[in-house]
Amino acid sequence: MILGVGTDLANIDRIAGTLERFGDRFRNRVFTDTEQNKAERRADTPGTYAKRWAAKEACSKALGTGLRMGIAWKDMGVSNLGTGQPRMHLTGWAADRLAEMTPPEHEAIVHVTLTDDHPWAQAFVVIEARPLP
Repeated sequence: MILGVGTDLANIDRIAGTLERFGDRFRNRVFTDTEQNKAERRADTPGTYAKRWAAKEACSKALGTGLRMGIAWKDMGVSNLGTGQPRMHLTGWAADRLAEMTPPEHEAIVHVTLTDDHPWAQAFVVIEARPLP
């Protein structure tokens, strides 16, 4: 069953400007070490950050909270499988919220997809509950 759906659209140029203006202060406040390492290795560093920004926004919407109620930016982080497929990891309050919304005898799966077409980056998150075996 679907527990939550969220989407977000981010402007890559806006994120590039924020990175330029606030640098490490912005990076360290919003992005996990894994996300920063990935973005800093990419040719399109601002686009990589923008997709992850959009993923965090989309995930917070799928959790039914938006970025309020104690959720922190770094409670949601995107990594990639060896195939390149993005994965969303939740910690802290976001993980607590996910556990709270997951029905008994189910496991929650957070699906995320990312795309960009300059100047836009988009993310879509679906939270699914699967019955435990």
